[in-house]
Amino acid sequence: MKKSLGAVAVAAVMALSLSACGGGSSSSAESAKGEINYWLWDANQLPAYQQCADDFAKANPDISVKITQRGWDDYWSTLTNGFVGGTAPDVFTNHLGRYGELAENKQLLAIDDAVKKDNIDLTQYNEGLADLWVGQDGKRYGLPKDWDTIGLFYNKAMLASAGVTEDQMKDLTWNPEDGGSYEKVIAHLTVDKNGKRGDEAGFDKNNVAVYGLGLNGGGDSSGQTEWSYLTNTTGWSHTDKNPWGTHYNYDDPKFQESMEWFAGLAQKGFMPKLETTVGAAMADTFAAGKSAINAHGSWMTGQYTGYKGIEVGIAPTPVGPEGKRASMFNGLADSIWAGTKKKDASIKWVEYLASADCQDVVASKAVVFPALKASSDKAAAAFAAKNVDVSAFTEHVRNKSTFLYPITDNTAKVKGIMEPAMDAVVSGKAPASSLTQANEQVNALFK
Repeated sequence: MKKSLGAVAVAAVMALSLSACGGGSSSSAESAKGEINYWLWDANQLPAYQQCADDFAKANPDISVKITQRGWDDYWSTLTNGFVGGTAPDVFTNHLGRYGELAENKQLLAIDDAVKKDNIDLTQYNEGLADLWVGQDGKRYGLPKDWDTIGLFYNKAMLASAGVTEDQMKDLTWNPEDGGSYEKVIAHLTVDKNGKRGDEAGFDKNNVAVYGLGLNGGGDSSGQTEWSYLTNTTGWSHTDKNPWGTHYNYDDPKFQESMEWFAGLAQKGFMPKLETTVGAAMADTFAAGKSAINAHGSWMTGQYTGYKGIEVGIAPTPVGPEGKRASMFNGLADSIWAGTKKKDASIKWVEYLASADCQDVVASKAVVFPALKASSDKAAAAFAAKNVDVSAFTEHVRNKSTFLYPITDNTAKVKGIMEPAMDAVVSGKAPASSLTQANEQVNALFK
């Protein structure tokens, strides 16, 4: 759902810079009523938000909400075309990897005055989430919607067959030199087509039936679900500061050493080769029995635990060289298009989406963790009622072992440079040292 944005966004951003709107429409009687168009990308969350829309319409009979759900890639390309053509939705789910450029190009409506007038309590959200949506200009461009962290989904039957205990999964360690106990478990869970395990003599790395670790892709500039939960345990960080850093660190030896290790998993046959993952949903390959462990986001919990015939556990990410776990902390928000003709109605809808009335509904569906502290606790309880232990995700927040999704200017251009560079490394076509040149191109964007 929240995989990193690809290079297709580069051309879109260039188009946006040529078609930037003004600061938004003025308030009027007509802007406070009528139909609002609202877009989101996650089909799993659609039922919850449809209920929110129905409840909102009952409380506000002069306003209706039409929801459109599109798949991730189609969502952003269609949204960008809408900005350019003047047909964007009034309100849409926004991503930290995009909003900086959208705000800079004046495509977003600042909502500071409404938040102040309506006495929105920003302290009611989980720590730090509200602050993420204040741009470099000091203006607010969204209210928090949800949050997510990373964990290890694993096939319980495969672990039991391999003699790996769930307690072992909760106590994994990792380092970029030999992979620690994490690599040992990954190797042992890997099985070739002759039944040989990855740590046994005679293992055929070219004919693998089950990979110890699934692969979601090269990770482009963020590595949210692919490698960031490892690289950021070494003392490395994506940028010089976050948010609004102006210098990326892909040339750091610690990062490159970590990426050499990560790419080596595929070379050893413990993880799929990158080219075999194109067009394949990692969760579905897990469901098909092709991988024993998948590192993925908390927003995928419902999908992984919903597969019939597969008993799934969720372990925390490994403890790294600095003695701590790490997880990217991403938070979505709902934003308003600057060109909306329904400004006041849109503000009312965004405030409703950020309220307990809606976020408690989302929590009850046990799909994601809402941004409100109280609603987030209710979501954890809803997962528990389904016998799903989500502590692997919540402990990151509790133990403060999170780091922010990198928020900078030029994100689409950064991704356009880093996606092919990371793919080349993960596929084994280029050494990790090649990332130094890519990093120079990235940092040149900020000069």
